[in-house]
Amino acid sequence: MNLKGVLEGILFVVGDDGATLNELTTILEISESEVKNLILELKKDYEQADRGLRISILGDAFKLTTKKEHKVYYEKLLENPLNNTLSLPALETLAIIAYNEPITRVEVDEIRGVSSAPMIRKLVAKGLLKEAGKSDLPGRPILYKTTSEFLDYFNLESLTDLPKIDEVREVIDEVDLYDSRYKEDVDII
Repeated sequence: MNLKGVLEGILFVVGDDGATLNELTTILEISESEVKNLILELKKDYEQADRGLRISILGDAFKLTTKKEHKVYYEKLLENPLNNTLSLPALETLAIIAYNEPITRVEVDEIRGVSSAPMIRKLVAKGLLKEAGKSDLPGRPILYKTTSEFLDYFNLESLTDLPKIDEVREVIDEVDLYDSRYKEDVDII
């Protein structure tokens, strides 16, 4: 088993949360020194000029992050009007926050049933969401809310212009969820 590849995959999957040395030793079932050696090897791989990622140590967690020297390209990506369309997960995340703001990421995760950290990060970078302080919950998680750019994007004067939940439910009830417009192409397999 290529544990360096497994480590890379783990760091990708954990995203912004990162993984601690203790977590990595438990998951990989190897010693701390072996995990440290794998991290150093992977870190050395990422130091190559042709790589776009690096391993950062933030707090006590190891994370995959982008290289600072590529920042200008990432900014262009976010500013490009062709990239300003929103995916269904982005719209879902925005709707949850707009109807429940201020709300923590964990609360959004509970409603969506999947991790929302990458999506919230992307929506903050696009200027559609912003941090709105800290919750009183344990750990004092960040609260998120929509921005004036969100209102502009959806041509709303205020959040009171959002459709009422009952109106949205009526539209959803009219949709046949089992009649997909996509058909399986059996010839591909």
